[in-house]
Amino acid sequence: MESFFISTGVVALAEMGDKTQLLALILATRFKKPVPIILGIFLATILNHAVAGAVGSWLSSLAGPETLRWILGISFLAMAIWVMIPDKMDDDEDMSATRYGSVLMATLVAFFLAEMGDKTQVATVALAAHYSSVVWVVLGTTFGMMLANVPVVFIGNKLADKIPMKIVHGVVAALFVMLAISTLLGAGAGFGF
Repeated sequence: MESFFISTGVVALAEMGDKTQLLALILATRFKKPVPIILGIFLATILNHAVAGAVGSWLSSLAGPETLRWILGISFLAMAIWVMIPDKMDDDEDMSATRYGSVLMATLVAFFLAEMGDKTQVATVALAAHYSSVVWVVLGTTFGMMLANVPVVFIGNKLADKIPMKIVHGVVAALFVMLAISTLLGAGAGFGF
């Protein structure tokens, strides 16, 4: 059980202010359907963290830390650009009419991809290497993600009509640019990413 509690705490703290927490806010304001968003976050996280436990060491053996740093930095810049490109959903008048399954799949895919190379995924790899029970680590890291993101979904759902999406996209893009710059300058180099 120690691995569960440590994993929960580490990931819940690491997730505060993370890009996936911002993604939860965007999804909540865009879709206004908290239940499928929360279910999508849960499924994406458990899948992503299970994969992280299984392939983390393999990925680190493919490329050195310097190469991984550049890949991650360039990915953050690409995300900043992508966030600023308006998509069809931004132009829709009534996002609350989106079907349950569509919201669930959009959340699942977005969260799964956003977690790739994320600090919580890296933490999951490290915790799984440290503790003998990968199952408890994955359950703990998933619970930590839920602790950090579920409140954001409910807050975002309540603020959906009050937050202009262009401002949210601008803030998120700026954060991705800052993450890219700090990554390319070597922030986190001592942590293996």
